[in-house]
Amino acid sequence: MQKIWQIWSVNILLLVALLICMVWSICAGKYPVTPLESLQIIQKNIFGVAGSYDLMAESVVMGLRLPRILAAVIIGAALSMSGATYQGIFKNPLVSPDFLGVSAGACMGAAIAILMALPSTGIQLFAFGGGLLAVGLTVIIPRLLRSDSNIMLVLSGIIVGGLMSSLLGLLKYIADPETELATIVYWQMGSLSYVSIPSLVSVLPAIIVSAIVVLSMSWWIDIISLGEKEAQTLGANVSRIRNISIICSTLLTASSVCVAGTIGWVGLVIPHFARMIVGPENTKLLPAAALVGAIFLLMVDTAARTIGTAELPLSILTGIIGAPFYAWLLYKRRMKLH
Repeated sequence: MQKIWQIWSVNILLLVALLICMVWSICAGKYPVTPLESLQIIQKNIFGVAGSYDLMAESVVMGLRLPRILAAVIIGAALSMSGATYQGIFKNPLVSPDFLGVSAGACMGAAIAILMALPSTGIQLFAFGGGLLAVGLTVIIPRLLRSDSNIMLVLSGIIVGGLMSSLLGLLKYIADPETELATIVYWQMGSLSYVSIPSLVSVLPAIIVSAIVVLSMSWWIDIISLGEKEAQTLGANVSRIRNISIICSTLLTASSVCVAGTIGWVGLVIPHFARMIVGPENTKLLPAAALVGAIFLLMVDTAARTIGTAELPLSILTGIIGAPFYAWLLYKRRMKLH
């Protein structure tokens, strides 16, 4: 009972920290807005409660900051849950959500849409389809080879990811260097600057359903992480649990990538940080990872749009923060990796 209360206390503290970061993010920027003004603006647009504030402040809060704040929270949580699930399923804390090729496939799909001069909705659809196509190929290859091992699945992911990256390189080579190439490269590096409420709502059902399924299966993921033989002894259908977890994690990642582009390190590093807080059990880890991931990406996005004169792509900042932490993690695990 005491452990359960401790876990709930941690999650409550993380939720409070997330709310504080959201208030700070909605107020921070080149056009400063006070917390009271932000609250009045949100109340007016949601509940119709009148307030005294500048119309420019309303445009900044509702049109620019609030959509990307919600996107940062949702995408950070989705990528972190996806990474934690992959690490549990494959019993390897050094894997990330895109190692089955979903990010490379999404980038290729987005690049095709950009070359076809499709609108943002078309780019999202092509990116989502490209990510699902890549993971589908990754899953099919082991079946064609009549192998059900995790190692074969990982190797298939490397093959498909390399193929998608090569095709993306070809698309970048034939793209117009003045317009299309710059758009593809910027999209690859990840950004929330063009996120809108409709684009976020379009992927929200897939993210919510996938997150609920993963959370409901967290106990079985713990069982699988003990080993396939031990899991089968305890009555787990290892193949079914693994396939459902991969599908849900892929949907979480593909939905995030099609909205914000490729954002590196979040799904790899944040589960480790959450694991340091609540421990390795996925029943505790997944909710904590979602909250920590939401906080992390929100802070990174706020920093990206406030420091400097031009907005920085998110992958630059996540790499600057994530790479040293990952190096420290490898140093701590050096004896286990021998």
